[in-house]
Amino acid sequence: MTLFALAAAATLAAAELSIPGPKGPLAATLTDPGRRAPAIILIPGSGPTDRNGDNPLGVSGGIYRQLATQLAAQRVATLRIDKRGMFASKAAIANGNDVTIAAYAADVRGWARLLRQRGKPCAWLAGHSEGGLVALAAAQNPKMICGLILLAAPGRRLGAVLREQLKSLPAAKFGLADAAIAKLERRQRVDPASVPPELRPVFNPAVQGYMIDLLSIDPAALAARTRLPMIVIQGDADLQVTVADARALAAAHRGARLVILPNVNHVWKSATAGDRVGNLATYGNPALAIDPAVATTIARFVKPRR
Repeated sequence: MTLFALAAAATLAAAELSIPGPKGPLAATLTDPGRRAPAIILIPGSGPTDRNGDNPLGVSGGIYRQLATQLAAQRVATLRIDKRGMFASKAAIANGNDVTIAAYAADVRGWARLLRQRGKPCAWLAGHSEGGLVALAAAQNPKMICGLILLAAPGRRLGAVLREQLKSLPAAKFGLADAAIAKLERRQRVDPASVPPELRPVFNPAVQGYMIDLLSIDPAALAARTRLPMIVIQGDADLQVTVADARALAAAHRGARLVILPNVNHVWKSATAGDRVGNLATYGNPALAIDPAVATTIARFVKPRR
C-alpha cells in the first residue's frame, strides 16, 4: 500500500448512517470507496468499545478507524457500528448492559439490510474478539451475508477462556474465581463479595446477565453450523485469545481459511508474546499503527478473484 493510496483513502467522505433500534436509532459510519466495493460490517469487541475501536478502559488509537482507512485504499468498504446502548447508539435501549449476543446479531442483520438497500449485494461480517461471537450468531441466518471474517475471536466457551486468563492467580484466588464462573455457567448470579477485590469488576452485577448469555455460547459449534465462506485471522502475540482458539474455529468449519500473523497482538499491533508489559502498553499507545497485514489479508479474502 503506497502513501498516495493511504492519503486518498483518508480523504474519502465518511457517511453517518442509522437504522431503527428497539427504542431509538443505531448509529454507524460507512467508508465506501465505490459502489462495486465489497462491504464489511465491523463488529466491535467486548465492553465499551466504540465504532473506532477505542475503549475508555485503555484502548486508544482508533484501530477500527485505521482498518477502515487501510481497507478503503484496497477498494473495500467498511461499516463501523456502535453497539446498542452505547455511544451514538445509546438511545437504542434504556440499559446498555441489558443485551444478548442474539440481540447484537439482530442489529447486525439490520445493518446488512441497509447495505443491501444501498446497492451492496451482501455484507461480510468481521467480528473482532467478542464480536466474532456476534458474527457467528448472525450468520446462522445467512440471508444478505457474504461470509465471515473472525479476528482474534474465541474458539472455546467463555468459561474456558476466562479460566485460562486467570490461571496466573494464586491458587486460593483462582479457586474463588473458578467457583464464580461455574455458578454463572449454571445461570446463577454471583455475589461480587465472594471473589477477590481485583476481580469484582469482572463479576459486576450489572453485567452478569450478559455474562450468563456469553457463557452459554459454543463458538466452535456455531462455526460448524455455518456454510458461508470463513476466514480466521489470529495474531500469535495475542494475550487474550490464543492460536489454539483460532485453530479450533477453523477446524470446526469445513473450508475455513486460517491465517496466523506473526508478532501481532489482540489489538492488531506489533508486539512480542513474551513481553506482557510491553504488549499491553501498545493498547493505549495512539501513535502506534495497526499491522497492515490485517487489512491486506481481509482484502484478499473478500475481493472477487480475477
